[in-house]
Amino acid sequence: MTELAPSQISGLKLAQQGDLHPQSPKKWTHLNATVTYAKNDRWKERPQKIKSVSDKTLKELSELGFLERLHLNDDAASDAYAITMAGKIWLLKNK
Repeated sequence: MTELAPSQISGLKLAQQGDLHPQSPKKWTHLNATVTYAKNDRWKERPQKIKSVSDKTLKELSELGFLERLHLNDDAASDAYAITMAGKIWLLKNK
């Protein structure tokens, strides 16, 4: 059984919600991710932070086989990453 750090677990959960694309330098998140607003208070809307994964965490997860590149012909720095079946199974067993 593989032990993951909390940042790796959150990155794996983020990849489960959708493919990860490069955004700002060394940050990966969903394609066209924007700040969303959720009603936390009764009368105020508060912005929810855009969740992202660092470049280091993405490489660690891909080395473990939990993430894979979608287009192997493209440049690795601009290619999207998706969760593998091994990553989905790990999340199911360790949630």
